[in-house]
Amino acid sequence: MCGITGIYDVQKRHPLNQALLADMSEKLIHRGPDDCGYFILPESGVGLGFRRLSIIDLSSGNQPLFNEDASKVMICNGEIYNYKELRSQLQQKGHSFKTNCDVEVIVHLYEEYGIDFVNMLNGQFAFAIYDKIRNSIFLVRDHVGIAPLFYTIQDDVLIFGSEIKAILQHPLVKRKVNLQGLDQIFSFPGLVSPTTMFEGIHALSPGHYLYKDQHKTEVKEYWDLDYPLEGEISYDKDEQYYIDGLQEVLEKAVRYRLNADVPVGFYLSGGLDSSLVGALIKKIVPENSRSSFSITFNDKGIDEARHQELMVSHLDSDHNRFRFDWEDIAGRLQNAIYHAETPLKETYNTCSLALSEMVRNNNIKVILTGEGADELFAGYVGYRFDRKRQHEKTGPLDTEAILEQQIRMKLWGDEHFKYEKDFRADEEIKEAIYSQAVYDTYNQFNSVREHLVNKEKLNGRDLVHKRSYIDFKLRISDHLVADHGDRVSYANSIEARYPFLDIDVIKYVATIPPSMKLFDMEEKYILKKAASSLLPKEIINREKFSFVAPGSPYLMKQNIEWINDILSYDRVKRQGFFNPDTVERLKKMYTQENFNINQTFESDLLMIILTFGIFLDQFDMPYYN
Repeated sequence: MCGITGIYDVQKRHPLNQALLADMSEKLIHRGPDDCGYFILPESGVGLGFRRLSIIDLSSGNQPLFNEDASKVMICNGEIYNYKELRSQLQQKGHSFKTNCDVEVIVHLYEEYGIDFVNMLNGQFAFAIYDKIRNSIFLVRDHVGIAPLFYTIQDDVLIFGSEIKAILQHPLVKRKVNLQGLDQIFSFPGLVSPTTMFEGIHALSPGHYLYKDQHKTEVKEYWDLDYPLEGEISYDKDEQYYIDGLQEVLEKAVRYRLNADVPVGFYLSGGLDSSLVGALIKKIVPENSRSSFSITFNDKGIDEARHQELMVSHLDSDHNRFRFDWEDIAGRLQNAIYHAETPLKETYNTCSLALSEMVRNNNIKVILTGEGADELFAGYVGYRFDRKRQHEKTGPLDTEAILEQQIRMKLWGDEHFKYEKDFRADEEIKEAIYSQAVYDTYNQFNSVREHLVNKEKLNGRDLVHKRSYIDFKLRISDHLVADHGDRVSYANSIEARYPFLDIDVIKYVATIPPSMKLFDMEEKYILKKAASSLLPKEIINREKFSFVAPGSPYLMKQNIEWINDILSYDRVKRQGFFNPDTVERLKKMYTQENFNINQTFESDLLMIILTFGIFLDQFDMPYYN
């Protein structure tokens, strides 16, 4: 994958030159340090910029790429895993190729089939296609949202990029905090597309494309996860049928992701998901010893070194480990915010930055990782809580409970479904945290009153599938594979690949009975069964481990000058977003001797405030007034 950026000025009212595109592209150099390319057509108001991380066809795969008569031009950040099959089909239809690059199929598929070709792709991608004949442009983001793509329209000028920092280079773009984005971070796992932390700048949502020509601009959904209605499918196959099918699609997903003209390694946490990915790699290419990477800690309570070593021995991998000291958190936190382009609720990203840095230092460009399994196979404690609540009897409701049910109904279409927290109580917390001036406008940006998910995809679904769909929409793309994945890997010019998020794996998992995902209150039951022939029993039977890095209470006790400055009363008051008196009370509470935050169930409020302050500094954001 790489970094893309571009401009489409329909009215041609603003200067367009390579110097501007170069400035925008240069902000993405960490995504593509190997090469660059540009396409500029001033008479049509179109300019495209590209930064390359060379993975496939190292010698001739630079972009932009064109169709045979150069009437269509494309730039792509991504990998198309089924490109060999698609390329063969296109050649049979008479198309000729100039490179061996996987993404070249995109421009020919568009020429042959129009935009409907997108659902033929298996990959992680964000691309732009400019059609000279129609004087139109398509922006497309993959089904899951693994590849990021952001855009804004200013004075009828479309400006886009793989990261927002490229968009901010354009003189038409003004910097302003999006309060809705800030409120989403307090309310949910993180941002939810299309919302970003920058007012007027949008994330193209997963499974969507944007079309623009001189007459219109439209954003359309081309794919969404769709679990079957209860009773819609007759689950009449036995357990072994689903085990066999799951093993088949997972092995194919891993095989696809091993295709590269550079070395490919994998992360190894010691848990089920990454261990299974490693075991499948070993099964597919038993003759090769792959590089594996893990992070360890001095804190024995969270260190997974023993299980990592067990898997290293089992897989015979060339293992590399980084021992992370908690003192490293403060030194990496500002860099984490710069790459994430958002405040964070936790410090985990600093560990991930250290991990990807180790990969880069070992001359590995591609890494396979295990994200996505928890959301698809009922891997979180919330799935068990749902089942318990399903059988609990409820008594008379007080006013607060009724108000909470109203919020749940608006969000999920189900007044009894609880997702992670009580939003009514959360609103009271935010009333105390926001400054009076900000809270006076709260109804304008209250994120729990907005349309977040398609409730039609929740109604009539099993509880496991209901939570899985919400996790898929609220947790995966904008959190786990964005600030936790894409951003921390590309910060060190590393491409991360996600076998569990393969589109064919997702489609198959949707057909597995929910009772085989959460079986007798055991999480990931069917995945464990599929892994049982490949992994040691100690890994299979290991109790789920949720890693949590130290939060703001730890940082506050370090008495670090720049952190104290960001959280100082005068600075918080001057910035105008938060109530400085509340921040002072939080600081006093969080620095008490025995104070602790259960980050699985509680938000680290001071961490959000701290990283928001870092965000303001990193992106030179104006204060609230």
